[in-house]
Amino acid sequence: MAHQATPVRRARLGRALGPQPTAVSGAVLLLPGGDEVSGRRPSPMLATASMRAVGRRLARAGRAEGLAVHVVHYRYRGWNGGEAHLAQDATWAADEIVRRYGDVPVCLTGLGMGGRAGLRAGGHDAVNSVLALAPWLPEEDGAAPPEPVKQLVGRQVLIVHGTHDGRTDPELSFRLAARAKKANRDVCRFEVHADGHGLHQYRDEVLALAEDFVMGALFGRVVSRPVRDAFAAPPPLGLRMPLASGFSPSRR
Repeated sequence: MAHQATPVRRARLGRALGPQPTAVSGAVLLLPGGDEVSGRRPSPMLATASMRAVGRRLARAGRAEGLAVHVVHYRYRGWNGGEAHLAQDATWAADEIVRRYGDVPVCLTGLGMGGRAGLRAGGHDAVNSVLALAPWLPEEDGAAPPEPVKQLVGRQVLIVHGTHDGRTDPELSFRLAARAKKANRDVCRFEVHADGHGLHQYRDEVLALAEDFVMGALFGRVVSRPVRDAFAAPPPLGLRMPLASGFSPSRR
């Protein structure tokens, strides 16, 4: 009896969100959340839904600048220990952006486990910025080396975390940001008071912050004063910045 070969799983990019610009001058890769361990395929519908709001917001904001926004569809749902499948797929996606669009700056934007993938893959040559929303990070128990941060040198990094997140520990993202800021001053972190993992309570403020950061990082737009102050402030001030209600990128 002939045996059929097991098909090789491949990561892929979803179609660009919003109208495709005639000439692409920057790209955002949206990295959905995942599981700590899983060999299953992610659901494309759920993956897209988890990042759809931020993707649409960024696509509209960057349309005139030539921004392309794509969701990354992973091979596996899980990070899977040392395999770090989600980070591998984020790196592949950055390579694919270069293949499609040439030498354009890339912002990795991830939620939960996707936030960890973006931070881990941030050393890719095309990546100039990382936006990590409520990133899932491993416990620092001394049994394993801490999550690396050297790859983030030379990148602008923004972490946003709800103080009442019950799925990913905001204290762990603070610790990672503190280590990263020792080597790279262009790291800041905003805390969303009393918000949970999905950052729904202050959704408009989070989206405005994301737009402000990404447009500044990719296209050199002048960012609002809260973001400037967060990058300029030394730790811990630059890592426990509160996200004020009513934050708007128009407030300079």
